[in-house]
Amino acid sequence: MRSPGRPSVNQREAKRAFWGRIAAGLSSEDAALACGVSQPLGTRWFRDAGGMAPIHLGPCSGRYLSFAEREELALLRAQKPSVATTT
Repeated sequence: MRSPGRPSVNQREAKRAFWGRIAAGLSSEDAALACGVSQPLGTRWFRDAGGMAPIHLGPCSGRYLSFAEREELALLRAQKPSVATTT
């Protein structure tokens, strides 16, 4: 659950920036602070990835739908909204 006082951060962009700073030689704590996330979160990202940047953090091609877009389409499909045509 998200804390109400937590600043909103684009997690994907923050992770990409974090791993870029790790590659530049910063520690996980310093890289996290430079990206606007907490030191414990940076340490967790580093530990969970085994010290290697995840491959899925590459740039988005724009070709595929995001998870939020897929979720929205699934909800609309489940509701089966009708399209009223007027002439």
